[in-house]
This record gives sequence, C-alpha cells and structure tokens, in this order.
Amino acid sequence: MKFSLKGKWVLITGASSGFGAAAATTFAAEGAKLLLGARRVDRLKKVTDEAKKFGASEAHFHELDVSKTSSVEKFISFAREKIGGKNLHVLINNAGGAHGLETVAEGKDADWEAMIQSNVLGLLRVTRAALPLMPHDAGASIINIGSVAGHAAYEGGAVYCAAKAGELQITRALRLELLGTGIRVGTVDPGLAETEFSLVRFKGDAAKAKKVYEGTNPLTAEDIAEILVWVATRPAHVNIDELIVKPVDQAAIGKVYRRKTN
Repeated sequence: MKFSLKGKWVLITGASSGFGAAAATTFAAEGAKLLLGARRVDRLKKVTDEAKKFGASEAHFHELDVSKTSSVEKFISFAREKIGGKNLHVLINNAGGAHGLETVAEGKDADWEAMIQSNVLGLLRVTRAALPLMPHDAGASIINIGSVAGHAAYEGGAVYCAAKAGELQITRALRLELLGTGIRVGTVDPGLAETEFSLVRFKGDAAKAKKVYEGTNPLTAEDIAEILVWVATRPAHVNIDELIVKPVDQAAIGKVYRRKTN
C-alpha cells in the first residue's frame, strides 16, 4: 500500500530555490506538513507561502546554514518545537552545490571548503541532528540529493565529484547503520538539470550558466520533486536505494545532445 504523506512532517534543506523549493510545493500537494530551511530567509518565506497555497496543512521556515553545527542545532530545536512531540517522517537533504570549474592546479580553497561543507559535512550534521525525531518501523525516509557527478568524474569537477561520491557512500553506510529501524535511506542523483546550480557555480555569471543548457531539454526542479515524492510514498517495506535520472538529451557526463540554435 502506498505510504501516505497526509499530515506527515517533512523537513527539506536548501528549500529556498531549485529542487528544494519545488519539493516543498510538491510535498505540500500531498497534504504534508513542512519544515523548510535555507540561508536566504526572504526567499524561504515566499516558498513557505507558496507551499501553503499548494495544500500544506502546516508550513514553517527557519534560517539554516548546514555548514555550521550551531545553525543546524538551532534549526532542529525549531523543528522539534513545531512538531510538538510528533514524528518527522521524511528528511530531504538537498542543501549543497558546486563552486567554480577550475582544475585542481587552479582551484581555490574557499570553493573546495564550501563544497565539502555543504555537500558532505552538512549532510552529516543535519542527519545526525534529525535522526532522534524519526520513528522506527513506520515508513520514515531519509532521501539525499546526489548527482551523476558522484558516479563519474569530469575535468574541473574534482572536488564536486568527490563531494557527491561522498554523499553516495554516506547514504550507503547510513542504510547499513539503520538496518532494523525501518527508516528507509536512499539517494536521488540527477544529471543535467536547469536550476540555479550553474549560476552558483559560475559566481552569478548568467551568460555562462545559460550556455550549459543551450540547445538541450534539461531536467527541471519539478521533475526531481515528483521523483522525491514517489520515493517517499512507496509502501513502507520498500526502499529505493539509488536512483539516477538524466534528461534524454544526456547519455553521460560530457555526452549531451544539443540542437542548433539561431
């Protein structure tokens, strides 16, 4: 039987844009109650308001910087207060991102550290803090957002690929560690998807970011959000371990079909 999200608490990190924002409205449409975290509180408020319009019976937001343990602890305290003794049934570890596309020889410490902090340490911090709120043997899910970059390397992506490979191995280890609890653990690993990802990677250079998707039909944030809901609503005894999803125009990293544009 499909696992119902109606009235269940769902926590989403990095919820101010992209996959996280789309997930907020898509889970809201299932009647879930939302706890949304991100650094950009103004945008987070807008996403929260939108989620309520989509059907969330409750939706709350709070600043969250996963690169800081103190921020994660404050966020989880807020979450604990909002759920009021109830359980957290779904944790979506979405906060992350890529910074720069330099080779290792030209890489910058600040970019490397930001990627490891958000994609790896941030994932660990949030999961550690949220686990005590999750019920056992009740169909709860931890769904991490990975990337095809965690499965194959490319030039200029050494640290991002390493970070997402780290996310994949953390997911696998966590599944072993939580065996017997009934908590499901999986990763959804997108390929070429048009969000703010490239805009962040290229430090706000919109022209460079646009070129990444030029002539293609990339994935959208909504595509991934629908998949996250599908994973979370499988029958309680079903675990989706790892799901790689790419647009039809992408056969592999670096192998992308591009239509001619005028």
